[in-house]
Amino acid sequence: MQKTIFITGASSGLGKAAAKLFVAKGWHVIATMRNPHNETELTKMKNVTVVSMDVTLTDQIESVISDVLENYNVDVVLNNAGYGLIGPLESFSAEQIQKQIATNLSGVINVTKSFLSHFRNRQAGTFINITSTFGLVGYPTCSIYNATKFAVDGFSEGIAYELAQFDIKVKIVAPGGMQTDFTGRSMASGTHNAYRRLIDKVSEGYSEEQIANYTKAEDVAQIIYNAATDGTNQLRYIAGHDAIALYKDRIESTPEVQFQKIRYQFVF
Repeated sequence: MQKTIFITGASSGLGKAAAKLFVAKGWHVIATMRNPHNETELTKMKNVTVVSMDVTLTDQIESVISDVLENYNVDVVLNNAGYGLIGPLESFSAEQIQKQIATNLSGVINVTKSFLSHFRNRQAGTFINITSTFGLVGYPTCSIYNATKFAVDGFSEGIAYELAQFDIKVKIVAPGGMQTDFTGRSMASGTHNAYRRLIDKVSEGYSEEQIANYTKAEDVAQIIYNAATDGTNQLRYIAGHDAIALYKDRIESTPEVQFQKIRYQFVF
């Protein structure tokens, strides 16, 4: 029987790579995005249903998912929609901060909540939530992004305990750097003269040379597929050599020791 996955933020990057992989594996994909009229690839693919949905609009989330569930049994929900707000905290307006939280955190919570009764009634289903290396390790100029991704990690672990009694799985995929347009359309940035040296130092990690060493979105999509189909209760999947190395260092050296090492790099 054909399975169905519901993906948020499927218009580009990891979301689109995951959609294409699941279709190739014989799944039906419900690909949601804010502006489906701009999509020219997924709309032409068999077994893909493209749907307009903005994860910052709670009423729209509830309406779209209600309509979807009238027509499909959804097996997996991939909460992928998100972007990075990168810069020192002083450079951001209140509106920018709220938008980051609404997209990266509230969107995940509201999409998840809208599917709960469907999965609970079926006594089956899997949520896969995309976090980041920066949902495991704090980093300068990423404080608000860190806040949302750490929160999704904590939310995922907490809800996993609640849903275990219904045989509903919750999984977290935490990628490191990826060769996508994250630093373009998927990243907003701010600057402040008082933090100029710090910003310049952090920016070295977003150079073209550094990005060339990042993990391909297709490889992370494969990890998502494995998480959806491995039948285990594993919670976290760390994706990418840089992410694995950072997380291993955090576990082995302790978070406090790692904090001191990273802090030392940015004390001028």
